[in-house]
Amino acid sequence: MLIPFLIPFVIAILLSINMGGSGTAPAFSAAYGSNVLKKSVIPGLFGLMVFIGAIVGGKETAKTIGKGLLDSQLMSFSVVSAILLAVAISLLIANLFGIPQSTSQSTVLAVTAPALYLKSLNTDKLFFEILPTWFIMPILAFVLSFLIGKYIYKPIRKRGYTISKQINDSYLLKGLIIIMSLYVAFSIGTNNVANAAGPLSSMACNELNISPNNYLQVMILATLIVAPSFAIGSSIFGDKIVQNTGKEIVLFGRIEAVIIAFISASLLLCASLIKGIPTSLVQLNVAAIIGIGVAKLGFRNIFRKTEVDRFFVMWIIAPLISFSLAYLFIYLLNIMGFLHL
Repeated sequence: MLIPFLIPFVIAILLSINMGGSGTAPAFSAAYGSNVLKKSVIPGLFGLMVFIGAIVGGKETAKTIGKGLLDSQLMSFSVVSAILLAVAISLLIANLFGIPQSTSQSTVLAVTAPALYLKSLNTDKLFFEILPTWFIMPILAFVLSFLIGKYIYKPIRKRGYTISKQINDSYLLKGLIIIMSLYVAFSIGTNNVANAAGPLSSMACNELNISPNNYLQVMILATLIVAPSFAIGSSIFGDKIVQNTGKEIVLFGRIEAVIIAFISASLLLCASLIKGIPTSLVQLNVAAIIGIGVAKLGFRNIFRKTEVDRFFVMWIIAPLISFSLAYLFIYLLNIMGFLHL
């Protein structure tokens, strides 16, 4: 019993390492792109804030992943292993290409696959809460950053404040950028840690016959296992991904970095705390970056001068890979008699 029970935890750690690599970009690419932080200090700061965010505000999102889409009673160690392994593989592919990927979307689709196979999908939660949020939030991030960029940032820029050495080198602005990066990492903790901790918590309650009333305590224990692995993933995969988003999408000014971080983190935090919706911070962040970029360069130029199109392709492919693998794994486990429910 012990070995099968531990397998999902091992996979969850591997998944968390991948999530740490993917999540580093939206948290610290703005600060790195504006040359405020060195890459060497990013993993430690990232891991710490992710952990705090998960403990403080990750409960609702963990519930959504752990019991909101698939009946929690069906979260056996075999089902959870299939879900987490599918997500880990899809994110590993994205990380190897150096493209930040939505762990939330990959996880939701990975949970959806066994839910469909076992005929236990909560369609209301998926179609009326999660999917609309995925479409609305990035659009909102783009619109907000574009409007701020056009009507607030550009007038400030025309007056020369953004190129003022005195302003850009001030400790106040540098400190604000660092605070915003930590804020983003905190928001990631409230949302993305649940991708692994949610299924693990439901599985542990089922396999160990723990009362659902103690779900919060189990989730905290799962978080203690999952969250530190984010820092490891940041160290392994974060370098290339931060380089892609921090330097290659658009050249950040330091004031822009604050705008991007604040908008993307605030929207994600709202999704986590209000409804517990697993949402892509990666996409919110890139949408905000593009909004600022369009305000500066125009709509056509932002796509001509960058490789944003590669991001969109991987955002479609990776969740589909996650869904397909999860469905395949559940099917194989079932026909081999390992689908313990």
